[in-house]
Amino acid sequence: MAYKVDLNSDLGESFGAWKMGSDADVLTFVSSANVACGFHAGDPLVMKATVKEAVKAGVAVGAHPSYPDLKGFGRRNMVCSPDELYADTLYQIGALRAFCEAEGIKLQHVKPHGAMYNSAAKKPEEAIALAQAVKDAGGGLILMGLAGSEFDKAAEKLGIPYAAEAFADRGYMNDGSLVPRKMEGAFVRDTEIAAQRVIRMVKEGVVEAIDGTTINLRPQSICLHGDSPSAVQMAKTLRTRLIEAGIDIVPLSKIV
Repeated sequence: MAYKVDLNSDLGESFGAWKMGSDADVLTFVSSANVACGFHAGDPLVMKATVKEAVKAGVAVGAHPSYPDLKGFGRRNMVCSPDELYADTLYQIGALRAFCEAEGIKLQHVKPHGAMYNSAAKKPEEAIALAQAVKDAGGGLILMGLAGSEFDKAAEKLGIPYAAEAFADRGYMNDGSLVPRKMEGAFVRDTEIAAQRVIRMVKEGVVEAIDGTTINLRPQSICLHGDSPSAVQMAKTLRTRLIEAGIDIVPLSKIV
């Protein structure tokens, strides 16, 4: 059986004089980049530079929309109506798409960020609002969301391309949600352990939760966070071990 998966990372999260991550280095190992659109991080110059770097590296580009929360890096919960979520997401997609078109590439996907992502993964009305924005943006954009969540159902209901996502460097609760960042077990720091977990996800369709139970999931894309201190080593190890395991790393457009 042939196995293939997309490797994605959240990039372009610098802002003005404040620098975040090692984007250029991470781009040498991933196949898709989720670029911040200015609401939780990033600014027009950072967006422009990140898209340019992705094109140079041959990496597909997706929009990474968020709640309007620069101070909290998009990781604080906000009470937003479905209409607000729809409008904010559509707005951010349009902004990043302009930079992609200026570089002569097509925007590939949309992956919500942080608290917006986690909330919509559990709330049908929010997942539908985000999926509707992706659909209305046009161009056959792929919605990327947490495997086994409300994102799956929203994409199916609206008939849009969808990529189920899993995380290389995050722990899982037994309901398939991510372990909250403040809880023990939220992060997988060991790059070799992370790689073996991902290989099992891709080949067996399972991952072990923090309580030892086994969760079923079959991701098309694997995320590794570009803002962590070990991001480059994580990306390098993950890519190397996946290839050694006979898993091809390709952008979402070749999977979905």
